[in-house]
Amino acid sequence: MCLGIPGEILETHAGDLGLRMGTVRFGGAEREVCLEYVPDVQVGDYVIVHVGVAISKVSEEEAQEVFGYLQEIQALAELEDTQGPDAVRRANRATPGANPA
Repeated sequence: MCLGIPGEILETHAGDLGLRMGTVRFGGAEREVCLEYVPDVQVGDYVIVHVGVAISKVSEEEAQEVFGYLQEIQALAELEDTQGPDAVRRANRATPGANPA
């Protein structure tokens, strides 16, 4: 299974090898990303990035939805770290729409 993470393009430029590159923000982190596979994207657009390569353009709404899911996953991981896996199962059962663990 592959995981792509949404990010916002902050700037674009030519890389060392002549490839189109950009600085992309993922929440609070910024990374250098190859933009060759999404030639129509511009600063301010959101892209899905897999292993340092932007593979598709997404709307801001889709990106924000994924960010929300990632925050929920982080919150559950933190809950498990502090209270154990049984607390996560109880939290999942108490949250409408959550899948039971």
